[in-house]
Amino acid sequence: MEIVSSVLQVGELLWNPVKRNVGYLVHYKRHIQSLKILVEKLETTKKDYQRSVDAALMNGDEVRSEVQKWLKDAEKAIIDAKRLNNEAGENKTCLGGCCPNLKWRYTLSKRAVNETEELNKIKEEKRFETVSLQVRRPVEFESTMSTGDFEAFEATRQAMDGVMKALKDDNITVIGVHGMGGIGKTTMVKHVGVQACKDKLFDHVIMAVISQNPNLVKIQQQLAEMVALNLNEQTEITRAARLKERIMRGKKILIILDDIWRTIDLSRIGIPDHCELQNCNSKVLLTTRIWNVCHAMKSQEKIHLDILSEEDSWALFVKKANRSFESTNLCDIARKVARECGGLPIALIAVARALGDKDLEEWREAARRLEMSQTTNLDDEEDVFRCIKLSYDYLKGNDAKSFFLLCCLFPEDSDIQIEDLLKYGFGKGLFRDANSMQDARSTAHLVAKYLKACSLVLDGEQDGCVRMHDVIRDMAMRIASSGDGQGFFVKAGCHLKDWPTNSLEDYSAISLMGNEICNLPDELVCPKLQILLLQSNFEVQEIPEDFFKSPNALRVFDISSTEISSLPSSFNLLTKLQTLHLDRCQSITNVSILGELKKLEVLSLRESGIEELPEEIGHLTNLRMLDLTMSTYIATIPSNVISQLSKLEELYMQQSFADWGKKVEGEDDKTNASFDELISLSSLNILKVDISDAECLPKNVGFLRNWVNFDICISRDPVHRSMNVHLSKNIITPYSRALFLDTSINTLPDWFNTTVTERVEKIIYLEPRSLTDILVEYDHGKLHGLKFLHLQECREIVTLINTVTRVPNKPVLESLEELHVFCWDCLQQLCIGELLPGSLGNLKFLEVEQCEGVAEALVPSNLLQRLQNLEVLIVCATGIDYIFKSQGLEQGETVLTKLGEMKLENLPELTNIWNGPSQPDMFHNLKSLTISKCKKLKTLFTFDVAQCLRQLEELWVEECHSLDKLFGLSEGFIVQDYEIIFRQLKNLALQSLSSLTCVSAGSARLLFPSLEYLHVLDCPRFLTSTSDFHSKMQVQLNNEQHFLFLRKS
Repeated sequence: MEIVSSVLQVGELLWNPVKRNVGYLVHYKRHIQSLKILVEKLETTKKDYQRSVDAALMNGDEVRSEVQKWLKDAEKAIIDAKRLNNEAGENKTCLGGCCPNLKWRYTLSKRAVNETEELNKIKEEKRFETVSLQVRRPVEFESTMSTGDFEAFEATRQAMDGVMKALKDDNITVIGVHGMGGIGKTTMVKHVGVQACKDKLFDHVIMAVISQNPNLVKIQQQLAEMVALNLNEQTEITRAARLKERIMRGKKILIILDDIWRTIDLSRIGIPDHCELQNCNSKVLLTTRIWNVCHAMKSQEKIHLDILSEEDSWALFVKKANRSFESTNLCDIARKVARECGGLPIALIAVARALGDKDLEEWREAARRLEMSQTTNLDDEEDVFRCIKLSYDYLKGNDAKSFFLLCCLFPEDSDIQIEDLLKYGFGKGLFRDANSMQDARSTAHLVAKYLKACSLVLDGEQDGCVRMHDVIRDMAMRIASSGDGQGFFVKAGCHLKDWPTNSLEDYSAISLMGNEICNLPDELVCPKLQILLLQSNFEVQEIPEDFFKSPNALRVFDISSTEISSLPSSFNLLTKLQTLHLDRCQSITNVSILGELKKLEVLSLRESGIEELPEEIGHLTNLRMLDLTMSTYIATIPSNVISQLSKLEELYMQQSFADWGKKVEGEDDKTNASFDELISLSSLNILKVDISDAECLPKNVGFLRNWVNFDICISRDPVHRSMNVHLSKNIITPYSRALFLDTSINTLPDWFNTTVTERVEKIIYLEPRSLTDILVEYDHGKLHGLKFLHLQECREIVTLINTVTRVPNKPVLESLEELHVFCWDCLQQLCIGELLPGSLGNLKFLEVEQCEGVAEALVPSNLLQRLQNLEVLIVCATGIDYIFKSQGLEQGETVLTKLGEMKLENLPELTNIWNGPSQPDMFHNLKSLTISKCKKLKTLFTFDVAQCLRQLEELWVEECHSLDKLFGLSEGFIVQDYEIIFRQLKNLALQSLSSLTCVSAGSARLLFPSLEYLHVLDCPRFLTSTSDFHSKMQVQLNNEQHFLFLRKS
């Protein structure tokens, strides 16, 4: 039996290989078909990941290296598998076609099995929760403020000297600055922070505003963002622990806590205690109006910021009034007015700017009013109020005054969007002299600018926003509640959990936004109420049925960002309502009752949960603005609804409904609104809309519209349509006329090209079908005003600009300022042929990423000589050998004289940045140069190019493993007492350069007189010391905090 068993085992061992080989022939078709199916599945998966990668790149995130590798592996495997499938399609035979070629089938089937195993392996490897690394860097404190207009008067200098002295004392960790509101504490400590950084007392300064109602989460977030810390923890205690850990790891951090009103436990924020602060050489600098707060916060040094002296007050007053006081009479009156401001900078500035352009009689009247408003028991706050009230009184026009008072309805220290002020103001009756909403918007921005010039509001942190100094806000609320005002009740962002118990009957405006209120009262008894702001009370789930039953004069209502699921029946009693915000109320699905609000002019339903725009919306014949942005659930818009909105001026529908004129899904007898309805709106000025297919556009129209602003996205892919919204947010320069296409211009109707493409400023092409030639697009669309061009995955074009096959008779793309080229593997060259002078003459920003088909030089000489205004160049993930190629340029021809920033990343084939003879003044304005992951690069530049880098301030080089020196010799160049001076270079970072041995070749002498920071990490063969750079500054080596700041995202 043992012999039989052994024989069977041997037989099995011999048969298995035979069986497997026979299987290759028997199951040939099955193996080929399985491979084909698997390829299709992998392609779908790859496409999904590629879209996520594209979106990450748009947002400036860094794609994970394992994701990049997986995409490359998947692409290669798919290509190999498709090649095999194509071979199988040939169906080779033998014996004159009488029988199949068995050897060929055997080989192909075996390869198919191997390919299938490889594809399965790759498919199983994809386990990526996220595709990107959102690398953040600390915020440089000086970049958060303007230092140009600061003037330290005697009182300020004394306080600053006291603070600086305390900052240098190792035994002091907490310093308190106290003084009355409006005295200039915040401005002073900001400048102390800047000075402390310049004096190298601290590596980093971070700051947060505490305010009267501290929001610990917001405070933690402010501090975390300034040290590039992602705080994702949910609980206060874990967030505090993470922040504390980061501060202690950072070393030498100055933490400024501004506007503290009462004792606050710093450990709850995440700020280390006294001993821990000493251990990490960090300090806390706080400001408050109250001396006792300094004491309670254990400040070891308490510094009082006093009011300005009379002479300093006069000097500041004269400067801000911006006029001459040579007339004795006027000078005496002006000095009297300045004295009435009590030495308070905020009051001096406000009054001076209010009266600066007034005549003598108005100055006398101002002095009289300031004297008359004095009381027998004046306190500091009363002084401020009198001065702010005077500035308010001198505002030109009731619109400016009302606009100013609207600002105090928002939470303290918050950014206030001018667009919100416009819509609330418009609902209240402001800007009614404007001919259109767009004109009203322009007026609103002018009023905001005017109020800033009057020092009554400040610039916001975000574009399009303003802020209010807390003192000014307090005064504005007093004005609004005085006899001249309109009775404002403001408890915004105060952590209220319940509706106020006091009577609200006499108020014209109530702001309870940003609280934690859960329940609204059964009935709102406020007969004078015009404005009600309840947004961002996230726990509110319903509006009681009789809430609006009592008579009121409500004109503006905002209940955005709540969980309300329906609108009460009493809603139809709001017959005077003109502005309504229901943004981010995703539980509401039926808004048909809105059709009763006949006077409504502004309706905002951003990110709503409605699935169908009700027919009743067509009854809003006074509607001037409709915003449905990102209301992604809307699938149906009935016909003849939008066309009834005859006064509509602005329509916002991006990332919302897109199926214009198509059949309603599941209801074959119903058709959605057609695009013709939009064209019929004669008052429409602004149109931001998605279109699922160019076929949705009518072939002909009866008349052309002149839309002032438009952003139209034509794409079959909902993901692409959503990308358009995010791309628009990330663009630094906003463009008022934009187009997003997944097709070519020649597929669009002639009327559309006349109305839209000929006037467009920005175009984004993403996977465009039938796009074969950019110059054809340029001619057909008459894109002479195009300023921004984004091209991605244009699969039918191998050359971006080809003037050989199509010779232009005039300059092309002459207005273009930004060119972005992404994920375009078949692209081989940016330009072939000669470009006429003026072509690309305004191009300032060029970005080329993930275009691996581009070989040799990215910017050849024919393109190089046209990029005279290029300021920023970003190149990533391409197969190029050189960035620039100068062969063909005339000797002495000037190029790249305005290039200020260059970033080169992940260029594995790059051997030279500049190929060919150097040109005079090239790179002479280059300030920032980043080079990363260029594994074949041996030197950055030759000496003749390096000597042009006269303005270079920052140089970052990493992961270039063949780089043995930064600057080398060009062919035939002899070094003899050669010297290059990099006068402006302050920051030099060298990381992971395994072959780097020295800065320069030969005996050349390189000087870096301004070098302040040197980072050398993981460069084992680089033995140069800081002294070898010949800096006149004290060079800091491997400063961790500064390194994090420099680190590019």
